[in-house]
Amino acid sequence: MHNRTIALDTEALRSFVAGIELGNFALAALRLNRSASAVSAQLKKLEQQCGTALVRKNGRHLCLTDSGEILLSYARRLLAVNDEAVMAVRGSVLAGEVRFGMQEDFGETLLPAILGQFSRDHPNLQITARIDRNQALLAAIDCGQLDLALSWLDTQSMPGARPLAQLPLQWISHPQLAIATYLEKGQPLPLVMFDAPCLMRSQAITTLDAAGISWRVAFVSHSLSGIWAAVSAGLGVTVRSKMGRPTELIANAHPTLPALPTLGITLLQSPSKHSPATMHLQRLLNNAVQAWV
Repeated sequence: MHNRTIALDTEALRSFVAGIELGNFALAALRLNRSASAVSAQLKKLEQQCGTALVRKNGRHLCLTDSGEILLSYARRLLAVNDEAVMAVRGSVLAGEVRFGMQEDFGETLLPAILGQFSRDHPNLQITARIDRNQALLAAIDCGQLDLALSWLDTQSMPGARPLAQLPLQWISHPQLAIATYLEKGQPLPLVMFDAPCLMRSQAITTLDAAGISWRVAFVSHSLSGIWAAVSAGLGVTVRSKMGRPTELIANAHPTLPALPTLGITLLQSPSKHSPATMHLQRLLNNAVQAWV
């Protein structure tokens, strides 16, 4: 006789995902309009169904166990399919407003693929979107101007935020930029950067200093399009990820440039209760980032 297949409780999965993404199951209970005891019971039920612990405490923060990390990925996909099925069968129409922000690097890649289709699929839904830098997005989340914001993970200013994925940083330049000449002659390497504060600017400078390579900021831009234009003109090297890199530019062109670390992508979320539309967009973004990376 075969063992009966266990059907995971979707509402328990919803509480689990919300608790992990918010870093706090009390906040998850508030968002989902449930009591803290109900969310705790749902987590215990999931652990019993899976036959293993899913979370553990690390100081005041929650951490996933290895099993919890596996379940989180499946849970997001199960909830997305469940909600899409319910809306399709019921002919449900999402309405209201979703306020969303994203870092400029993600605009060309995710904006048309996710927000464009999301808007077409739900014409009664009002979407307010903005592209901005990390600090501006974080401030907008904190003061309630945005519901969701896709940004680079800054562990200092975003305590408790969890990475959706990690992307390797790259030295990016025009093929004709003579990087070897600068390095061989000991001349300062020209950098094309955002003005400070900027995570990638800090990583570039820290990495070059550690390798004993002199540098100078040759061009400062307030926009990513300005960064790409300056690098395409051969004014210097920049540090970004593969997201949105123009095809005419090359990554890690010189083997003696020091290796760069990875940088996390995170989805910042307002602590207030989210509408069904906001939660649906949140799951779409989670899945899109995982698929893209």
